[in-house]
Amino acid sequence: GEVVATYYIKPNQASLGAHVSNCGYMVSPSYRGGGIASQLCVHSQSIAIKLGYKAMQFNLVVASNSAAVHLWNKLGFETVGRLLKAFDHQKLGFVDALVMYKWLQD
Repeated sequence: GEVVATYYIKPNQASLGAHVSNCGYMVSPSYRGGGIASQLCVHSQSIAIKLGYKAMQFNLVVASNSAAVHLWNKLGFETVGRLLKAFDHQKLGFVDALVMYKWLQD
C-alpha cells in the first residue's frame, strides 16, 4: 500500500509550445538512491514520444541538487538556461535554478 514513486507528464506550454513535454518526478525518501528516478525519466521519455511530444523540458532544476543535475545530464538533458536565485532553499537560501532540455526525436 505504499507509494514508492510517481511522475506526471503534460505539455510544457499550451498551443504552439505543446510539442514540448514537461515532467515532474517524486520518489519516496526511503527509496532514493536506488535508480528509480532514472527509470521514471527513461519511461516518461518513451511515453512522451508515444504521446507525440518532440522534446522534454524541466523548467526548474535546483542547481544545488547535484544528484538531479548529474542524472539529467547523464540521460541526455542539456542546461539551456540559468535562473538566478529563483529557488528559495530551506537551508541554503536563494539558489539558482536550471532549465534543462532534451530533443526526443532523431
